[in-house]
This record gives sequence, structure tokens and C-alpha cells, in this order.
Amino acid sequence: MANSPTPSAPELFPPGEEFPRPLHAVQRRLGGWKLIASVAAGLVGVLVLGAGTVFGVTLFTLQSNLVTVELSNAPGAVLPGIGDIEGGFNVLIVGSDTRVGQGDQFEFVDSELNDVNLLVHVSENHDRAVVVSFPRDLLLDIPACPQGDGSFSEAREMQPLNSTMATGGLPCVALTVEQHTGLEIGYAGLMTFTGVAQLSTAVGGVEICVTAPLIDPWSGVNIPEAGYHTLEGGQALAFLRTRKGVGDGSDLSRISSQQVYMAALIRTLQKDGVLNDIGKLYGIAYVASETMSLSTSLSRPDVMVAMARALRGIPSENILFIQYPVVDADPEQFPGRVVPHPILAGEVASRIAADEPFTVSVEALGLGSRPAEGAEGIAPPTPEEIEQLEGLLGQTAGDETCAVPR
Repeated sequence: MANSPTPSAPELFPPGEEFPRPLHAVQRRLGGWKLIASVAAGLVGVLVLGAGTVFGVTLFTLQSNLVTVELSNAPGAVLPGIGDIEGGFNVLIVGSDTRVGQGDQFEFVDSELNDVNLLVHVSENHDRAVVVSFPRDLLLDIPACPQGDGSFSEAREMQPLNSTMATGGLPCVALTVEQHTGLEIGYAGLMTFTGVAQLSTAVGGVEICVTAPLIDPWSGVNIPEAGYHTLEGGQALAFLRTRKGVGDGSDLSRISSQQVYMAALIRTLQKDGVLNDIGKLYGIAYVASETMSLSTSLSRPDVMVAMARALRGIPSENILFIQYPVVDADPEQFPGRVVPHPILAGEVASRIAADEPFTVSVEALGLGSRPAEGAEGIAPPTPEEIEQLEGLLGQTAGDETCAVPR
């Protein structure tokens, strides 16, 4: 590979539309492929180890692309050189439903909601990771959030989590999750519809399983028969967006079907020949830099590289996807909304804060997924020191599951 010409980013991904600048964004450039490592638990680590001659060109390209935002609890220090980052860390990944700059295929709305909210926790020893999906309709107290003019918004009680993006952008989403869980969020990233679609194509598609045909005109997903299907681009985005098409049509069902996709993505990225494809990884890095906005705490390449190296060795069975524990809110006062589980939500937050391992119990899948045919069930027996939390919904990346159409 050392003597092979490095493909340029425009050849891999022709320049498209300009992407919108998020609320309170500071026009500053950085290496956007770090956030892919957080989601995929090791993708960029392999990029760092295998890219060699591509690395310098990649950093130069990425540093000229990305937009960043400032977080309240972003770490102040940066690493002096490339190495494994020390200790555990938390990364917030937010999916925006903005239609600005996303093309004509989406029905236009003039608001922006944080439709997907994922908190990624990597353990102190870098041997485990937990990905927490917070429901968009989760009612929380929203703190006063910084505004672009230096002022602060009014604090509000019992508001849906997905309203925080419009209130104060990515920093407000992070502040809200921090206030509720007690967890410090030093790193964050924002993705739009177009970014999700292009990144799914950049990894070569993801093979997911459905138990029956999945056709949803609202999201645009069209999977005409049961079984395994490789999704990329618009169909991958449509699958991740579909709510009315899976389980009972709720956002909670969509979370479990999204976990089917995320687990399959990690397994795909960990297969031999995928993570070692330098051209593909370079393409992923370029697309990420064009389609993501990250916190300024990720603005130094040495920090991003160190974080990626820490993630590269986590096995799929140690990557846990969970739904944040909730119960229905008062149906008369807050129809269709949910609130944190009075016991289990605090237990999950305290376990993550203390860096204590935990997992889901057997048959812990949500309404939008089930074990794949022939799979030996979900959450196999674990060592005694890893407790199974009864009532917690989710799966590991090593569990092969299928989405359940409505």
C-alpha cells in the first residue's frame, strides 16, 4: 500500500450540497472521523493502525472540513502525543431531523429536533462500552442553555428531550442529559439525514434482518420480503427513521430496531477485509468530515487518535446497547410521552458513573426486535460479577437480531 497512490476525497465522494451550520457553531476545523470510532467501537482505531501513508493526508483534508461546537464540560487538556487515551469517557451522538440542506426528498419542516440521542460510555479499562438510547419523547427538566448572543434560555420543567436542539443546539442537548444523569459529557457530535445516508454507503452497506416485509411510506423504507437485506444510502436512513413500520409504532420500538442496525454495523466493521480497506476507511473519514459537527474537545488529532486507539480492542459481546429505562407519563396530562423509570433509570446512571459493568437479562429485547432464527437467545450467561439488570431492554453487538415489522 505504501507505493499506491492515495485516492483523493473528491474522487471517492463528489462534492454535494453545502451542509447547514448548527446553532451556536464556531467555524473551526477538525478531524471528524473520531465520532465514527465512538459509534462503531473501533473503526478509526484500525484506520490509524493501517492507514500509514494516508494518515497525514486524511488529517489535512478533515481539518479543512468540519464545524465544531463548545460544550460546558469539555476536557481542558489535550494529549501531548499519539497514544491510548487514559480512563473512561462519555460521547453524546445526536441525530438531527433538520431538512435544511438535506435535498428535496424529505417533506420540509421549519423546526429542528434531536430525534436520536445516544450516549456512548467507554469503560476505564477500555474493555467495555455502553450505548444508551434516550427516547425523543422523554420528559425532562431542561436547564438554562447558552444562546448565540451570550444570553441563556429560560429553564423549563417536564419538556420533551427532542426540544433541546431548538432551544440551544448540541450544547443544550448535552447539558440536559448531564443534568438528568449526573454524567459529564466531554465529547459530542451531530449528524443529519444526509450524513447518515452517506456514511452507510461509505461502509459498503449493513446487512440487517427483518422477520416480515417492512414497507413504510412515511419513512420511505421498502423491504419487500423477510430475511437478510443489505441496506445503504437512503434505504439505510429510511430503516433507521421508521417508527410507524416497526413493533407497535412507537419511538421505543424504533429504538430496538435501531439497535438491530447498530449491532449489525459493528459486526460488519469487525469482519476481516472491511476495517482493513484503506480506501473505504479514507472515504468514511472524508464523508464524516463533510457531514458532522463535533465538539471543540475533539479538535486535536492526537485526542481523536488516542480515543480511537482505546476503542479498537473492545469485542462485540462487550458492547451493550440499551434503551434508557422509562415508564409512561400521565396519559391525560402528557399523552404519548414517557418519564424516567423511578428506580432503574437511576441505577443505570449510577452504574455508568461508577464504571461498574452490567448487562441486560435474557429476553430483554424491545418490541421492535427479536432474536434471529437459529440464534441462541439474547444475553447469554455472564460471569457472576456482571449483573443482569431485570427490566432493562437492549442487546449486545454480538447478539444477532431481526427487526419486527408492525
